[in-house]
This record gives sequence, structure tokens and C-alpha cells, in this order.
Amino acid sequence: MPRDPSHKFRLPPLLLTSLLILILAAFIPSITPRLTLILSHLRSQSTTPKLAKMTSLYSRELEIAQLAVQRASILTKRVFHETSKGTVSKDDASPVTIGDFGAQALIISALKHNFPHDEIVAEEEATELRANPPLRDQIWELVRTTSLDDVAAEGLLGGGIKDADAMLDIIDQGNSKGGKVGRVWTIDPIDGTKGFLRGGQYAVCLALLEDGDVKVGAIGCPNLPVDDAAPLTADIGANATDDEGRGVLFSAVIGQGATSRPLKAGALAEGRSISMKPLTDMSNASFCESVEAGHSNQSESAQIAQKLGITKQSVRMDSQAKYGSIARGAGDIYLRLPTSKTYQEKIWDHAAGDLIVREAGGQVTDIKGNRLNFGVGRTLATNSGVIAAPKAVHSQVLSVVQEVLGVK
Repeated sequence: MPRDPSHKFRLPPLLLTSLLILILAAFIPSITPRLTLILSHLRSQSTTPKLAKMTSLYSRELEIAQLAVQRASILTKRVFHETSKGTVSKDDASPVTIGDFGAQALIISALKHNFPHDEIVAEEEATELRANPPLRDQIWELVRTTSLDDVAAEGLLGGGIKDADAMLDIIDQGNSKGGKVGRVWTIDPIDGTKGFLRGGQYAVCLALLEDGDVKVGAIGCPNLPVDDAAPLTADIGANATDDEGRGVLFSAVIGQGATSRPLKAGALAEGRSISMKPLTDMSNASFCESVEAGHSNQSESAQIAQKLGITKQSVRMDSQAKYGSIARGAGDIYLRLPTSKTYQEKIWDHAAGDLIVREAGGQVTDIKGNRLNFGVGRTLATNSGVIAAPKAVHSQVLSVVQEVLGVK
């Protein structure tokens, strides 16, 4: 059969590259080691199994989430040391600071740069700032300088926010209604604002929901010890500091475990796998609860602890730092008991922590034993209360909670 004259003989790219490297090595021996490394790298890239690609599911989302939370946490640290934090009150009388607004602007900007079609549920909105130019300008300066100082992440997080008015528009892009369809990010720019104001624990929280399920979570805790083995002390929720040895970034991807790493400027620090500690003797357990009595029924928590045989004093701290603390084994149980029949928890207060605890070997439910449902809107409308504990003892804790609360 005659050969098609248009057909040209072509060597496979990897074979051609290998031949060129061998020729160069023959004539220039001094570069042989470097060329060998290049050839090895090319071979590994060409033979990467599909399984490796599968295990990197949500890797980009995780990297962006970690960098965005880290940058926002650095911004909040600057405000944490200020005597005046630019505090204003929202309609529900809860406080919000320039740190809340600034952190939300940085995180949303990073998400929109990387995932422009994803929806965002965030706690704050910019109406107050539009009516208060001096406060707006104060926040803009904080955002601008934080972005300039974080050059290492600039390429991944975008080119920054153009000006103060653009910042306000970005803050307001967190107005999604949420739901159980599609990709939705949920942000709490400063979880535990009252703790932040009083000099206690607080957290910067971000999570990705896909069709209502949490897939990626990241929590920055500037005032928690870096050391995962550091035990929780009864006074950790007060007189906190971000001095040397403090500041931790927790994260998790569904099905891939949970990690912690030091919170720092620039590139991400090396991460460490974390897990809840085995709990065989309930008398040695410690449990966390909110500082604010309005957030959890503390008298009922005391009854539950007594019935479980827990003898240690409860650890009270603000924010999702509680989730991170039990996920790495510094604490054991987190109880958030309902104080009102009508109050609905916000999804941004729990999404990231829920995933991190479950990926660390824990279980998280409401007081009826139901998984937290993040797919019904901006609140956990179908849930009441939160119980987080190691899987091995969760049912025992749940049973006592239901007994004390009279839940059937």
C-alpha cells in the first residue's frame, strides 16, 4: 500500500526529549546529574496514575481557603492589638469591628478571583460603612496594607481590591441565601467577636458547601497554642495572646482527614495530621462550651457533665476554636445546648468546625442525634443545639444530653 506523502514520522515527545538529553550528557559530562533529574521528573509526570489525581480532589479549593483565612487572620491580629477596634452594633445588638469587615473583604476577594461563579454566604454587609466614610476609609487602609504585606499569596488570591468603594461592593457579595444546590462558600470573618473584643479566643472561618454538604473547611485561630499537644486550661478563653508559639490554622477536606499548621505570614507552613484522642475513661474527659450564657445553657451542661462522670471544670471559650481544640485532642467534647426554642444557629458558625471534627474522627449532631443540615439556607433551621464528641462515646453523650433536656 503506497505511503501517504502527507504523513510525517514523529517521535513521541518524551522519547525525543530523552534522546536530546543523552546527546548533551555525552558531550558535556558536567551537566549529567542535572539532566538526569530533569529526565526523571518528565517520566514521573508522564506516568502519574489516575489515582493520584483523584486524591487531589478539592486541592485548589483547600489551598485558596487556607491562604485566604491566613491572610484574613493576619489582618485581625493587627486590630486585636488596637485599643479601639472601630466597633459598631448590628440590628440584633451583636458587635462588629473593622476586623470583621476587613477580613470578609479579603476572603471574598480571593474567592471571587478563583471561583467567580460560586455563591457566598457571609455574616456582614456594608450598609453601615456606606453611611460612615471615616470608618470605611479606616477599614480600606487595613485591607490595603495587609494585601501589600502578603506578597507571597498575591498571585493565588488575586491582584487585590481596587479601592474603598470596590471593597464595599465585595463585602456585599456575601448575600447568598444558601441552599442545597450548587457550590456555596460560607464565611465568618471573626467568629466570637465578643471574645475578640475582650482579648479572648476568636476564629476566622471558611467552608465550602456543595449541594448542602461541607467539602472543605479552614479555621484560623490566632490565639490558640501552635502545639497540638497543649492541654486546654480553664482560663484559655480570657487574657489570650498571639505571642510566639500561638496561632494555628486548622483545615480539612471531606474524606482526606484534618490537619493543623502554624499560622504565619506568607506561604503556608507545613501541616500535621490531627485526630481526636481516644476517650476510654469519661472521668478524664474535658468539655468545651461557649463563654456567653446566651449561647449555651451552662447549668444544663453542668448536669450533663455530672451524669457522665466528668470531674474537670468546663473550658469556656468563644468561637469555632472549640471545634479545632477537640479535633486535635486538646479537649474531648463540645456542647452547645439550646437556650431558646426559636433561635436558629447560623451556618457560618459551624460549617468548617463540623467538617474538621468529623475528619479528625469525631461525630457532630444536634441534640436529637441528627447531622447538622447546611442545605436549608443561611441558618441550621432544622437543627437544635450541637454535640461534638469522639465517635466511640458520642452516643453515650447524646443519651445523657437527651435525658437532661427531656428530649424524646
